Amino acid sequence: MRISPKARMNRLFRNGRCLDVAIDHGVCNEPTFMPGLEDIGGVVDQLIAAGPDAIQMNYGQADLLQSRPERDKPALVMRLDMGNPYNDRRHRAMWAELQNRDEPIIGALEMDAACAVVNLFMLPDEPELFRQCVANIAATRAACSRYGMPLMIEPLVMLPNDVRGGYQVDGDVEKIVPLVRLAAEMGADIIKADPTGDPADFHRVIEAARVPVLVRGGGKEDLRAVFGKSAALLAQGAQGLVYGRNIYQHENPKRVVAALMAMIHRGVSGDEAWEIYRSG
Repeated sequence: MRISPKARMNRLFRNGRCLDVAIDHGVCNEPTFMPGLEDIGGVVDQLIAAGPDAIQMNYGQADLLQSRPERDKPALVMRLDMGNPYNDRRHRAMWAELQNRDEPIIGALEMDAACAVVNLFMLPDEPELFRQCVANIAATRAACSRYGMPLMIEPLVMLPNDVRGGYQVDGDVEKIVPLVRLAAEMGADIIKADPTGDPADFHRVIEAARVPVLVRGGGKEDLRAVFGKSAALLAQGAQGLVYGRNIYQHENPKRVVAALMAMIHRGVSGDEAWEIYRSG
């Protein structure tokens, strides 16, 4: 019998929309992800002050958020898996594992998370990695159903490792849509999806998902371009954003959060978001 995840979903979404700031990059074992996260306690303090809807963290970080006494602090989204696909060189064996296979969501329950998140990697010529992700999702879905924990699945279509010196978002809508559909049919309550190369195609991702879709940010980019692309993706039906490096690697994360929250919750344009950032 499945217990409804609605109670926790209500903590994550405000009027059906959400900004989730991801700082769970430490489990990727990738040095380029770490600038800006050295003082993780300070980062959490900054983000709580900035006031996004949620912060995406690992078990070993979550106490920095959940031990805080504020009643209105951001919701916790907990990463449950880890793997090696983000490194700039291809490994002899590519893998993705749940951090606790016997009880996949016990840490999320302990830390009172509003949501749990697991990857669904699709890398060229890596069928075993894909199979591992499917097994991780199946185990997690069963546990989430037992305890009413929303499951966010992160379907990632990546380019070959030798194209840009590391696995990067492919952006091909013809690959993204089937993988999103697979995530939906495996029981995702929320999907964290790659942006399509042409934002005008993103409505196809929304149609395939049939559950709330949050757009994954990826690597750090020019901030004004990020706002413009985000506005276009939100206009296609995305219900929010999950951004990490485009927030925590900027000099003033609070102003970036303010601009993105205005886009998500008030519908301001990319240009208006840029002005909010500049005047913050």
